[in-house]
This record gives sequence, structure tokens and C-alpha cells, in this order.
Amino acid sequence: MAEVPVPPAGGSREQRPLSEQLGVDIDPELLQRALTHRSYAYENGGIPHNERLEFLGDSVLGQAVTVMLYTTLPDLDEGSLAKRRASVVSTVALAEVARGIGLGAHILLGNGEERTGGRDKDSILADTMEAVFGATYLSAGPEQATSLVLRLIEPLLADPERYGAAMDPKTALQELSARQGLSAPAYAVASTGPDHDRRFTATVTAGELSATGTGTSKKTAEMAAALAAWQLLSDRA
Repeated sequence: MAEVPVPPAGGSREQRPLSEQLGVDIDPELLQRALTHRSYAYENGGIPHNERLEFLGDSVLGQAVTVMLYTTLPDLDEGSLAKRRASVVSTVALAEVARGIGLGAHILLGNGEERTGGRDKDSILADTMEAVFGATYLSAGPEQATSLVLRLIEPLLADPERYGAAMDPKTALQELSARQGLSAPAYAVASTGPDHDRRFTATVTAGELSATGTGTSKKTAEMAAALAAWQLLSDRA
């Protein structure tokens, strides 16, 4: 099995090939495309990047989780099922999964994203995770892709506290901050990029705690930051 190249800046330590880590035989060319961020593609002559695979992987993820929840939780109504699904397909949740398998070290990034910490950005990690699901589907088939999704996602479903926070993270953070005697969460948002491709980064503070989140709108960035802060406060409690 060929090893997908690891960018020197973020993956200097010895690692097994990602396919081997995941336990799935993914075509090396497809896997490399799944790991290629558009910033890297742009700086290297416009080579193919991972956004089409991300589009496919989003559907693979959604179907796998939806079918699993529907078949294993027959007594839950639609709203409860939706909350559980939202808790594990969000950007923050997928980024957590990606960090758990060390995905950031494998991503091919452009110099700008490398300098600004792109290897640990929630949005890049989550998008790349979806692209890997898409590559798995094309290379190993739907059963292997579903198996990979569920193997990585199921541990998150074991945490029931995620459900409410995933649906309304800003309210969940405000309530948890109040219970812990912290000041009300305050948000600051910055944006980068041209108007047609603007990215937002939100920072939320509650007492001495601070967390960030990114998104394609101010709202999604604030929600990502709130969920990240909620998770930090929950772990601390």
C-alpha cells in the first residue's frame, strides 16, 4: 500500500499510512485528493482538491448516521433523532473525530493556511474528514464507508450531554456558564478572504475561559465557538 505524503510542516513525526490507521484500503490517489486542501491545490498549479469528495462524504456521513439512529432507536421521535444526529455531524464534532486520528498532520495545506494554524482549524479538519469518507465510499464501497463512519462517530453518541448543546450551543454555553458562576459569554468575530469566499472566526470568552470557532458566516462561527467552549467547560466540570 502506498503511503500518502505527509506535509513536512505538520507531519514530521513517523506515522503509519492513513489507510492503515483507518483500517480501510483506500486508493492512494483518491486519499491524497481527499487530503488536498484548495489552498495547496491553488499554490501547486491548480491540481485537484478535496471539495467534491467533501460533498460526497457529507452525504455518506448523513446517511450512515441517520440509518443507524433510525434502526437502533425505534422509540425516539423525529425531534430526538435529529438532535442526536446533529450532535455528531457538526463541524465541531467532526473536528474532534479528526483530531482523534491525527488527521491534521496528513493534510496538504497552502503556505497561508499553514502559517495561520490551518492544520488545527475545525472547519478544515471537518471538511477533510468528510472528504475521507467520500474517498472511502468510492474506493472501498458503501459498506466499508458506512462502517468507517460509525466506528469513528459512535463514541460521540455515547455522550448524551451533546444533544442539547449541538442544537443550540449558544444557549447551552450561557446556561452552563451561569451554573459555574462565570460571566455571560461574550463574542468577538473577525473575517478574512474576498467577499465571495469569506471565512469568519469567532472567539467567545466566559470568565477566564476562551474558545474559537470558524465558519462561512458569523452565525456558524459563533455557534462553533460556543460548542467548543461548552465542551471545555463540561470537561472541566
